[in-house]
Amino acid sequence: MRLCCLTGLLLTSIAASVFAAEDIMMERVIGTEVPGAYKHPCTITALNNGDLYLAYYGGTGEYEDDSKVWGMRKAKGSDVWTAPVCIADTPFLGEGNPVVWQAPDGRVWLFYVQRYGNTWSDSRVQAKISKDGAATWSDSFMITFQQGMMVQGLPIALKNGDYLLPAYFETGHDQEKTDPDTASFFFRINPRTNTWTETGRIVSDKGNLQPQAVQLTDEHLIAYCRRGGSFDPLPDGRIIRAESHDGGATWSRGTPSQFKNPNAGIAFIKLQNGHLLLVFNDSISDRTPLTVSISTDTDKTWPFKRDIAVGDETRDFAYPVAIQTEDGLIHVACTTDNRKAILHFTFKEEAILSHPVK
Repeated sequence: MRLCCLTGLLLTSIAASVFAAEDIMMERVIGTEVPGAYKHPCTITALNNGDLYLAYYGGTGEYEDDSKVWGMRKAKGSDVWTAPVCIADTPFLGEGNPVVWQAPDGRVWLFYVQRYGNTWSDSRVQAKISKDGAATWSDSFMITFQQGMMVQGLPIALKNGDYLLPAYFETGHDQEKTDPDTASFFFRINPRTNTWTETGRIVSDKGNLQPQAVQLTDEHLIAYCRRGGSFDPLPDGRIIRAESHDGGATWSRGTPSQFKNPNAGIAFIKLQNGHLLLVFNDSISDRTPLTVSISTDTDKTWPFKRDIAVGDETRDFAYPVAIQTEDGLIHVACTTDNRKAILHFTFKEEAILSHPVK
């Protein structure tokens, strides 16, 4: 379904604020119809059989204990997503921030946050696995018992076979801001021994969270992170950048990058051809526009940038997640309508490379 020929129902939901283009396809995955109004950070993975699998957490609100993790599937060759199915729910506790990812060995992982108090600083991280392509899931198991631990963002498989799961330690008990010692790190998973370790933390002046990493060489990795602090606009509000030169074991201090950040999530991946792709909100105050930028020289320069969705004070595009499927297509999913709906964009890299920065 192309943006320029959306149905009347979809136009009513998305409105004219969404950018329309022939080379970017968009679909509305789900809205307020089921199973409740609230739908926030979504995650997506491409399964080995060609299906797409999407998950999110939802309920009556962000801090409500009725929130659960829901999963949806779009079968290969289909234009329809299945109805959401609950895949993680603990009585009397709220879930959040699911991450779904199929590892190179075929195992599908579901990581998510379990909130034990009134803020996310009271969270722990849990997980499930699936051995049948996300058809069924194991019982949940705890990744860490340490208070304040969270995940958000897709893991990557390192060249040595280990996995890096983006994570962060959130401090502060104000629902409208995080404390400056909020810091990003990664859980390092050795799938051969099923052992878990933590990398060094990325610290920065205002704090940072929700890192996303790419591996350039065996030893050299780059991470971009959401800035911490409050949601107030900051003239110097930028995505935080850090590097590792020992295979992801330790990380440099985080420093502001060239990219604006309104205290919002990002997506950062390496494409099949080695190019780097960053999805973010190109603003210091709002979660709009939804912007895609590409580096063709391993993060030295970012000469290509395009807004794939543009909103206003009532239309946001939050928590993007990005993948590239075997056919080369780039998929970006995000939440919109103030955390009430999920959008899915599909495009070729050329759709961004055709827009050099002026």
